[in-house]
Amino acid sequence: MSNQLTRRDFAIRSAGFGLAGSNLAWGLAPAATLAEAEQASRSETSPAVADPYSLDPYSLVDPELLPVLKQFPAYDLSAEMVGKFRQMPGMPPLPAPAPQPVERHIPGPPGAPEVRLWVVDPAPLEKGKPLLLHMHGGGFMMTDPMLMPRLQGIATDCHCVVVSVDYRLAPETRYPGALEDNYAALKWVHAHAAELGIDRSRIAVGGESAGGGHAASLAIHARDRYKRDRSEPDRDKPDRKKEDLPICFQLLIYPALDDRTGSSHPAPPAIGHFLWTASANRLAWSSLLGVPAGSSKVPVAAVPARVASVAGLPPAWIGVGAIDLFVEEDMDYARRLVHAGVATELLVMRGAFHGFDLLVPDAEVSKQFSASWKSALRKAFGAGKAG
Repeated sequence: MSNQLTRRDFAIRSAGFGLAGSNLAWGLAPAATLAEAEQASRSETSPAVADPYSLDPYSLVDPELLPVLKQFPAYDLSAEMVGKFRQMPGMPPLPAPAPQPVERHIPGPPGAPEVRLWVVDPAPLEKGKPLLLHMHGGGFMMTDPMLMPRLQGIATDCHCVVVSVDYRLAPETRYPGALEDNYAALKWVHAHAAELGIDRSRIAVGGESAGGGHAASLAIHARDRYKRDRSEPDRDKPDRKKEDLPICFQLLIYPALDDRTGSSHPAPPAIGHFLWTASANRLAWSSLLGVPAGSSKVPVAAVPARVASVAGLPPAWIGVGAIDLFVEEDMDYARRLVHAGVATELLVMRGAFHGFDLLVPDAEVSKQFSASWKSALRKAFGAGKAG
């Protein structure tokens, strides 16, 4: 319990982007780059939606979540806040006996820097273990301040190796830079299965928020690369290696799947008031894409919700709060997966906003949510082993 409270308090401070610490140095990104992304996000504004019931958004929040939520500082995400947030130190790893994160560096995409990975192995001497290739959240522009304890918890609770990708961040790196980093990591874990002690048939991808969006994009990209390799005759490119990198499961925790949410698709009055708003979403997607979120200039392949077909993707678990800005896009993506014959589980938590489980991990709704995705991941790994 004491660790949970520490993590909750840390989440309150960090998710507020350190507004009290106004003396923090300017962030790692050039000011002009972040400012350009912010300007692009404003060029596609969300149409005003009248609320006929004058609904108090707090009235929809789960009672256990309310006290902590009301301590949370109100903010509107900006380029300056992103820069300050990047300077904040992350939460240290949990001490032993929790499995300790190991830093690795692997070859990046052609012409790109190396990719840093964090590897957490709960049983280094075991062979044939499952693996979760994890992508962190942070609005495409930031890292996750609670990353290390989260990776350790997944590895321990699901008895799997966890490899988390420190992909390049927007707006300095636009699409498809992060996707290429994540794909390089997928290739690496397949190629180094013996070294990692893992079973290649039990490699899942997953993440939270922006990381969930990256995981969904990676699953689509791996499918499309494989289909392309099979369809092209060897004589066309005899030196190119065909890449069959199977993924057994997608773990999508309140994933960011649609750049149009909050721009060309206005949010309903009841959702998206807390922690992640329509304006924050426009800034995040505009930063990643390099064009205004929700516009006709967005490349279809960059956004999971815009991809024409989701057939042939791995089974998925998708979870989201009922008042999370992403609830509609996540439900719609689940519907598309179901219609395409992809085994899919969807969980919508009443009274829950974006990141609720991190802000109040000891609430009953948070414990139910975490138990569900961990159970789904364990079952996926078990099914893969049986297969």
